[in-house]
Amino acid sequence: MKQVVQNYKSGELALLDVPVPGCKPGGVLVRSAYSLISTGTELMKVSEAGMSMVGKARSRPDQVAKVMQSVATNGVGATYRKVMGKLDSYTPLGYSLCGVVEQVGAGVDDVKVGDLVACAGNEHALHAELNWVPKNLYARVPDGLAPRHAAFGTVGSIALQGVRRGEPQLGDVALVIGLGLIGQLVVQLLAASGVRVVGADPDPVRCELAERLGAAACGDPASAAVGTAVAELTGGHGVDQVYLAAGGGSNQPVELAARLSRDRGRVVDIGKCRLDLPWNAYYEKELDVRFSRSYGPGRYDPEYELEGRDYPIGYVRWTERRNLACFLDLLARGSADVEPLVSHIADFDDAVETYQRLKDGDLKAVAVLFRYPDHPDRAAEAGAPEVAVPAVRRGGGVSTPARYANASVRLAFVGAGNYATSMLLPHLERRDGVELATVVTTTALSAANAKRKFGFAEATTDLDAVLGDPSIDAVFVVTRHSSHAELTMRALRAGKAVFVEKPLALTEDELAGVLAAVEESGNDRLQVGFNRRFAPLLQEARKRFGSRTGPGNLRYLVNAGRLEHGSWYLQQGTEGSRFAGEGGHFIDTVSWLLGADPVSVYAVATSGNEDLQVVLRYPDGSTATIAYVTTGSPGFPKETLDLIADGKVLRLDDFVRAAVYDGRRDRWVSSRLPKARDKGQSAELAAFIKAVRTGGPMPVPLESLVATTTATLAVRAGLAGGAPVTLARAR
Repeated sequence: MKQVVQNYKSGELALLDVPVPGCKPGGVLVRSAYSLISTGTELMKVSEAGMSMVGKARSRPDQVAKVMQSVATNGVGATYRKVMGKLDSYTPLGYSLCGVVEQVGAGVDDVKVGDLVACAGNEHALHAELNWVPKNLYARVPDGLAPRHAAFGTVGSIALQGVRRGEPQLGDVALVIGLGLIGQLVVQLLAASGVRVVGADPDPVRCELAERLGAAACGDPASAAVGTAVAELTGGHGVDQVYLAAGGGSNQPVELAARLSRDRGRVVDIGKCRLDLPWNAYYEKELDVRFSRSYGPGRYDPEYELEGRDYPIGYVRWTERRNLACFLDLLARGSADVEPLVSHIADFDDAVETYQRLKDGDLKAVAVLFRYPDHPDRAAEAGAPEVAVPAVRRGGGVSTPARYANASVRLAFVGAGNYATSMLLPHLERRDGVELATVVTTTALSAANAKRKFGFAEATTDLDAVLGDPSIDAVFVVTRHSSHAELTMRALRAGKAVFVEKPLALTEDELAGVLAAVEESGNDRLQVGFNRRFAPLLQEARKRFGSRTGPGNLRYLVNAGRLEHGSWYLQQGTEGSRFAGEGGHFIDTVSWLLGADPVSVYAVATSGNEDLQVVLRYPDGSTATIAYVTTGSPGFPKETLDLIADGKVLRLDDFVRAAVYDGRRDRWVSSRLPKARDKGQSAELAAFIKAVRTGGPMPVPLESLVATTTATLAVRAGLAGGAPVTLARAR
């Protein structure tokens, strides 16, 4: 299928061939009929992509701050790869469309194949022939409403939410500053609510259009016309609400809002304009400044948008889905009219040319629609617990696939997110004896990006076809945590060697399922992405430390830091706790350093279970304490480790410096700082590829992977029971 994309680094726009997205549970696959270009938001994004790197940085100081923090935490090299990977990728455009349901996912019962729906979301209602849309981001189109009009559903919801934030009442007078697409819709919605509207825009054509659509008067904000109209309509008191629907860097809109508002009026920001509030003007009138967040309540909440968890109507009357349905109903009943806003309809095949004309100013438009092939308008307008460490039992199947030592290993990647593209694929794309055969994602564009950047031969959303391909030797599972165990089981049963990013499993049942797949298939070719034991600096320090004769005492501080709001790591209901997701990294590292698997786990937490102290006990009496904290300073190193035994100390500082202190000899300190933090990914991948090629043992024994996973899961039981959890070996 085809999709409109842009490369943020180069500014290139393209109509790209990408795989068809899969139809996941909780949503529907929609074939687009019409999609709407947001001439404000999208053209701003297109223009920003054409800036120099300095210009991009100036336009997004918030992102620059994140980059600097990443440098402090992860080093220059890893940060550079991550940033350039994001910049030099195709990103999607579009967020408002109408189309026909082509496939219905499990758990969806409110629409059926063939229904016409309006769809929202900058990750789901894209300029693409097919989109997967979750349940709370689509609404059925009322009978009789033209698909090209229903394609305005998302921008209509944005305007509707902005009006709701202003709380207009019958007889009010409102000022709308900026009469672009959103401003024109706000004018209509206010007029339909019994509000008299004054519009302000420097474009006389837009002013005339707004007056035809219900505004009492419109004019250039730099002229006296707008102030005169407000004075006449309000008796000199000023407007009840001001709606800022303008964009750009001028501070004129907020200054005009203060001048023309009444005492204690409301100012609602819908667009993205400069907000340098003149303090005296806003203070003296005690103006109420409000922001309108996109389509309405539910926006940016992954549980609402992705998992389909609706808000009770008694508590949240107007969610983004209800706003979408409401706007469609207003269109169907004639209370709002978008036909006069349609300046141009372009065939989807002409998408790149259309954007270029808009950017260059050759096409002046309020709203532009893409019309897709076979669009439906033609027809439609007609206690102290004990946890057993599962025993590993291997069946009699294909436990050690044989390969020629010089043969290329053909790899398939399931998932192509930030970690895969910044930490794994750069080490594989140029490695001798490795062939990147296929990349599989549920999102078509991420597969296409990975194919282009890393040279995969194929990109697809069809996992079954990949698992059934006998030429694929190994499968990398680099998806969200909740899918790791299921995908690993499927790949093992298909006879593939599997590299799965941590965690292997989020529950004891999932771990048991993985081991059942090993036993049933006889395929034990499994590696979990516990890379720190492969870090060259830590390997050298362990060698210098030497063997132990007595028990060791190990302390590991993980300064994990706060997660950004909206991070999928926070979705504990589906993705597990943060420690369940990444704690295996640290347990594996300490177990490797101590040369054994733990026999008990004791865990305590601060309020909210975010900061943890995990104490592991080992067979020889050694102990390891992992302090996993989220409340530390971001300027402090992320990981520091000390191992003390037999009068010796091993010290590791964030994988950039290591030292070994021995009372009988001079201390050893790493001779120089590495160019970047090397946490072992490259060496781990080399070991995995070698094992697949030669049929030799996996880099980490399966029993160790299971013990680490069991200990990680036992932390939850320890927190619940408040007592040590014994890790009993199953027989």
